[in-house]
Amino acid sequence: MAGRDRLRLVTRAVRRRCPRCGTRGVWLSFTRMRPACPTCGLQLDRGESDYFYGAYMLNFVAAELLAIGAFVIALVVTWPSPPWTALTYGTVAIAVIAPIVLYPTTKALWLALDLMFRPAES
Repeated sequence: MAGRDRLRLVTRAVRRRCPRCGTRGVWLSFTRMRPACPTCGLQLDRGESDYFYGAYMLNFVAAELLAIGAFVIALVVTWPSPPWTALTYGTVAIAVIAPIVLYPTTKALWLALDLMFRPAES
C-alpha cells in the first residue's frame, strides 16, 4: 500500500468516515458503528470478539498523551509560579473527558490501521 493510500485511510478515519470509501454514514450513534459501510460494504466489525481492544488501547494512549501535553504546556506558560491546584484538576478533567470524546475517532483510526495491514477482501 502506497503512502498516499495510507494517508487517505487515516484522514478518512479521523473525520469519522469509512476508511475505505470515505462515506459518512458508518456511525449509528456517537459510540456505535454500523456492521458494514452502506456504500462500499466494508465490514466495520472485523468478526473477532477482541478486535477493538486495540482501539481501546489507542484511545487510552491518545487521551493520556493529550492530558500530559496539556499539563506540560500549561506548566511552561505559567512558569515560574504555576497554579498547581488548577493544573492538577485540569489535567484530571482532561484525562477523564478525553477518552470519551476521542472514542469514535480512535475506533475508526484502529480500523484504518488494520486495513493497512489486513486489507478487506470484499
